[in-house]
Amino acid sequence: MLTAANTPPQGRPGTPGPSGLSTPPAPAPAEAAPAPPSKLSTVRLLRGLGGGRYAFAAAVSALGAGLIRPFLLLYAVTISHLSPSQAGLALSGGFVAGLLLVPVAGRWVDAGARRTVVVTTIGLRVAGLILLLVVPGPAGFIGACLLQGIGNQTGPIAQGAVVSSLAVGYERDAVLAALRSLGNAGLGAGALLATVALGSGAVGMRWLALATATGYLISGVLISTVRLPDEQPGQAGRPQARRAGKLRQPIAPADRPVMRRLTIMNLANLPFALCFDILEVALPVVIVTQLAASPAWSSGIFVANTVMVILIQLPVVVWMSRRPRRHVFGIAGGVLAASYLGFLAAGAAHGAAGATAIAAVSVLYTLGEVLYTGVGTPLVIDAAPSHLRGTALARWQLSLGLGRAIAPLAITFALSVSSTALWLPLAITTLIGAAVIVRHAPTDSSRQDRGGGTPAGTRERYGQWSARRRARELEQAELKRRLYADGYRPDRIRNGPPR
Repeated sequence: MLTAANTPPQGRPGTPGPSGLSTPPAPAPAEAAPAPPSKLSTVRLLRGLGGGRYAFAAAVSALGAGLIRPFLLLYAVTISHLSPSQAGLALSGGFVAGLLLVPVAGRWVDAGARRTVVVTTIGLRVAGLILLLVVPGPAGFIGACLLQGIGNQTGPIAQGAVVSSLAVGYERDAVLAALRSLGNAGLGAGALLATVALGSGAVGMRWLALATATGYLISGVLISTVRLPDEQPGQAGRPQARRAGKLRQPIAPADRPVMRRLTIMNLANLPFALCFDILEVALPVVIVTQLAASPAWSSGIFVANTVMVILIQLPVVVWMSRRPRRHVFGIAGGVLAASYLGFLAAGAAHGAAGATAIAAVSVLYTLGEVLYTGVGTPLVIDAAPSHLRGTALARWQLSLGLGRAIAPLAITFALSVSSTALWLPLAITTLIGAAVIVRHAPTDSSRQDRGGGTPAGTRERYGQWSARRRARELEQAELKRRLYADGYRPDRIRNGPPR
């Protein structure tokens, strides 16, 4: 390798060099696109957004959201003295109430109140937990479910909008993946902590609720102090003055084609949204009723899925960063459809053999789930116009919510007919949805908004890299010709460099 120490001096561009050869003009240095970090970790990503305050706040929010889900049902049965069916009805009511307020949250975000919406959703969760502690019995639990449902359904919209203001492109995808990993970790920790608290009686359950509310409260206070880069001075935490009184923003004619494509994408997403209930609804029914296997298989598959999601979220984001998101969406649809067909084939066995086959196929399903969850929200964020990002995220959240709302009924009804009635239509509709999204979804600009909003798409950065490489090759070739002209021979390298 030739270094600066043995490189002959070069004259001005276009002037003869030492050997009489003309030195080619030096290419203008092109600004290199920022490379992804060599080491990814959840804490490192979150600290890169808003410092330690935001890292801690986001971690507490994500962990708390996962913890509350298994905790509420146990609290209803043990302390509020509700039957499982009544508790499930209350949780579903909160879920529906949250969905009804999703469009309002999206318009509020578009009006400029991104941090305000995040803090408000956290405040609703805190109020729900306090209500759970202060008002005993069914009334307090129903009110808590209502507030928690609204906060949980509207929170992702505001969280996505805030993250899109603090990070761009590849980094944004990695941060969203880190938050999802924390949510899954919170889900597992919540189930464990709720079980431990249940063993200590009502006192332990109440202390766990109080600790969660306190963590949420600290998280909201810290997030309220994080300054967004595009926030106007003097307007921190408030909507922009010129739009504060108008939540419903008209969609300009120039934005309608993109929003129309996003609508098509939302409709095609409905069969994808059913995938979240596969582990919690479909597989337990198949394993226990059709395979006559132990229910412990369902628990083991769920734990393995949670661990895999936590471990492979960030590596999958690294892989996705090199490909258009629409294509990744298509790959996710293909992987999920293949896993559904695998579950159908595994169901032909019985007992432990069939459960083992389903556990093996669940690894493929987990990969498809990670691909799907990692690509959906970032594609919506990048494709939507910046002033309509809240509306686009709200519509995406509605698509997910509607799919999850119909999933338990659709899955149990199909399984009551046969396994084929569930897995085959689910695989076909998922493939159709993936094909529609690949064909009609907006082209994401995730590789065009790195660093300060300066456009630098994938093709442009690849062209810059190719130009620099060609310039280096030409320089090396020219240097080699000059060295050969001065008497350099490769066989003399053992005796030292030529003089």
